[in-house]
Amino acid sequence: MSTTPKEPTPSSTLGPLTRNHANIAGLGFLHLAALAAPFYLGFVQFHWGTLLLGVIWYGLCCVGITAGYHRSFSHRAYDTSRPLRWFYLMFGAAAMQTSALEWCADHRDHHSHTDGQKDPHSIKAGFFWAHMGWILNKRADRPEVDYTRVKDLSELTSFRLQKRFYWTTAILVGWILPGLIAGLWGDFVGGMLLAGGLRVTLMLHATWCVNSVAHVLGKRTYSLAISARDSLITALITGGEGYHNFHHKFPADYRNAVRWYQYDPTKWFIWTMGKIGLARNLRRTAPQLVLAARERVRSAA
Repeated sequence: MSTTPKEPTPSSTLGPLTRNHANIAGLGFLHLAALAAPFYLGFVQFHWGTLLLGVIWYGLCCVGITAGYHRSFSHRAYDTSRPLRWFYLMFGAAAMQTSALEWCADHRDHHSHTDGQKDPHSIKAGFFWAHMGWILNKRADRPEVDYTRVKDLSELTSFRLQKRFYWTTAILVGWILPGLIAGLWGDFVGGMLLAGGLRVTLMLHATWCVNSVAHVLGKRTYSLAISARDSLITALITGGEGYHNFHHKFPADYRNAVRWYQYDPTKWFIWTMGKIGLARNLRRTAPQLVLAARERVRSAA
């Protein structure tokens, strides 16, 4: 009688784990706030301005992570002007995904050890682990963030200041400021819940989908050596971060979607910043290298 193979458990592949109670409590609060938002809108007060504010704040925080934390800071795929760097640091903090230094250190570990034992959120340990299990638990073999991975960033005062005042910035820009803006039309609580709690929670899951969904859904177009995949669905969820196989093959490219028609609003945002002088040295992989990678995968299929 045949049996279906079970998904690996984190403890069987990563060693001893302990619960991260601080993260569990924090994420529990965020999910409760996210659940409260639609009830507030439906039964207490609904204002179109608050809804629009939530969408705008989501967009600002999204590019803070995708264009800032990810493509500029982690991969140095392009250079930012000082105003744009501060914008990324402010709204990246408002996304509540830790400081830029910690986020980038973890992400560089992920690229250096993709699918391996030292990958912080390896898909080999299971879908839930890759999505959020790695946030809810502490690993005995990886007790601290390795800040030596981000020495280039920590040399800049702006990154050190953001790390030092991370929680202050996250609460002020991520919660209080949208609440005050919504307060202009008498909806301070709605602004906090919608542009704060619901927005943070939805964006956390969108970002985590890059670690989970992007490693199981789609095609491996440029490399068969890694689990990362290219998918329009994942790109729609993550603000353009869904062409993940290309990204892992060519991480220093400022584009996630190499073809002009593929959905990558982060790429379009960075390109626009370059045109108005706020970004420079946008790095692109040579077309012949991209084509050669595709052909190698096709011939191996």
